Amino acid sequence: MGRGTLNLIRELGELTLLGVETVRCIFTRPLRWNQTIQQFYFVGVRSLLVVLVTGLFTGAVFTAQTQFHFHRLQMDSATGIVATLAMCRELGPVLSALMIAGRVGSSMAAELATMKTTEQIDALRALAVYPIEYLIAPRFVALTVSMPLLTGMAIGCGTMAGYLVAVPLMGVDGTYYWQHIADNVAAQDIFVGLIKALFFGVIIATVACEKGLLAESGAESVGRATTDAAVNGSIAVLISNFFFTLVLNALLG
Repeated sequence: MGRGTLNLIRELGELTLLGVETVRCIFTRPLRWNQTIQQFYFVGVRSLLVVLVTGLFTGAVFTAQTQFHFHRLQMDSATGIVATLAMCRELGPVLSALMIAGRVGSSMAAELATMKTTEQIDALRALAVYPIEYLIAPRFVALTVSMPLLTGMAIGCGTMAGYLVAVPLMGVDGTYYWQHIADNVAAQDIFVGLIKALFFGVIIATVACEKGLLAESGAESVGRATTDAAVNGSIAVLISNFFFTLVLNALLG
């Protein structure tokens, strides 16, 4: 237990130092736009289909399950409110972050770990290129900016899928469905999800880059860094979501 506690403290310290150094580098050094645009394409464009499908079927199945139980209580008109609030505040940002952690976080860790084991990062230092500026900052910026955008699209797809399931398939009145959503879902509910997504992007990028940079030599370490980035990033998202929920609800309601 003592060794595990010390490893956890060391891990948190390394993540904090990397995050602080990356933010400092973003604001004090010129951003490498070629690298950043490439990362935006990889993180945002190539993840779009995955996130949209996740949001679409999450909204559909959550609405169906909600309607099944609400119909027994004769609360059919509340289905849209519950499903939309769940997509905006929890399901949209959390499930999108988990998909991005699995797809993007693991890929970033594998790429950086491969560069570390093949001494490409040492070669950058020999050429007077700061690795944080060249490798980490573009990935950090791309993931942090892309996460709210992807989450917003997932929320929109989930909301539309919920309508299509509730109204045409399950017979809920469409006028009341949208009217109740308009009356009870505020802009701050969407902001909560987008703010969460922003911080999730920071967490995933920091964890993935830290695992890649700390990889040891050998092919086995690359696989371990890839797995650890996906698993630790997902766990960090789930744990931090609890605290973000408490803080944001206290601040925004």
